[in-house]
Amino acid sequence: MSRVWKVVAGISLLGGLVVLERTLQGAAGAQQSMAPTYQVDPFWPQVPDGLILGQVAGVAVDSRDHVWIVQRPWSLGTDEVAGNPEAECCRPGPPVMEFTAEGVYVQGWGGEGDGYEWPADEHGIHVDYADNVWVSSAGGPRLGDRTENHLLKFTRDGRFLLQIGRRGASQGSLDTLNLNNAADMYVYRPTNELFVADGYVNRRVIVFDASTGAYKRMWGGYGEAPDDQVPNRPAYEGPGTRQFNTVHGIRVSDDGLVYVADRRNNRMQVFQVDGTFVREVFVERPTRLLGTAFSIAFSPDPAQRLLYLADAGNGKIHMFDRQTLQEVGSFGRIGHYAGQFVFLHNVAVDSQGNVYTAEVGGGRRVQKFQRHRSVPPPR
Repeated sequence: MSRVWKVVAGISLLGGLVVLERTLQGAAGAQQSMAPTYQVDPFWPQVPDGLILGQVAGVAVDSRDHVWIVQRPWSLGTDEVAGNPEAECCRPGPPVMEFTAEGVYVQGWGGEGDGYEWPADEHGIHVDYADNVWVSSAGGPRLGDRTENHLLKFTRDGRFLLQIGRRGASQGSLDTLNLNNAADMYVYRPTNELFVADGYVNRRVIVFDASTGAYKRMWGGYGEAPDDQVPNRPAYEGPGTRQFNTVHGIRVSDDGLVYVADRRNNRMQVFQVDGTFVREVFVERPTRLLGTAFSIAFSPDPAQRLLYLADAGNGKIHMFDRQTLQEVGSFGRIGHYAGQFVFLHNVAVDSQGNVYTAEVGGGRRVQKFQRHRSVPPPR
């Protein structure tokens, strides 16, 4: 009798495992179905004749689906810039450049001007809901430069509006007036607040009034107070380090969650807008050298169901289900050819779900990845 019971129990258990396996396969298939596919457009953008791009540090999309980049003219080598006035090519493009979704050049501006301190190392760009253009500075052409303690706000045609912080004035991660090599920023429309990933030297998120630049609040890793005394070493296994390492990217979702790319800690942390810690996810955690969590963007559907994360260490765009933070797909690899990446630095998404990427280091380009229209956007 006992032997019969054992056999029946085994069959029942096996059947349960089969059902469970099919359920898991179905769930995996559903997750994968969220992930769109892309094809790179090798002819995008149409850079005007005679101009050449340096390192493209940032990319952003405005309310008209125009694509904005900030690039580094100073990064060009002597072999890339014309050495005599008769040569047709090449001249450095302006630091800030605007293109249509089709890649047609619209305008460019930037550089030194009256009333503000232009970045020594152009880094992040964000176009807010009112089409104002924000530019950050993360150091300078000299490794270890800690004097870039500000960011700037302009109208779309380049008229200066606001500077937050002053060059050479930072007092550390508790300073409420100055930044320290800030990497990225985002204006959250419901509160008109500017959230800053600050950054390469400071290790915090800091929030300002987007109109006046007045300080509002700040926090460090896990929502704790920023602390520059905590060792700044990434943990590749075990519990995550209690403070940020390199706060490199930041976005606020429409439902009021703040996503922070903690670059060299190889993780993304999620907060409420008041700084309350919600959760975290590690991204290709064993990766060393460059780190993995660089820049964040959302899909254009009302629920912003997909989250895109740029990973320079592995040359990938990771796609996550934003609600579960489960990875549902990725694309890209390290390489110099169309659709590949060398030092992938920034990611943006337009209203049609097309993806734009920016590369620094030896990449020095912006690329467009066209969403396949056979794959409907998330609802």
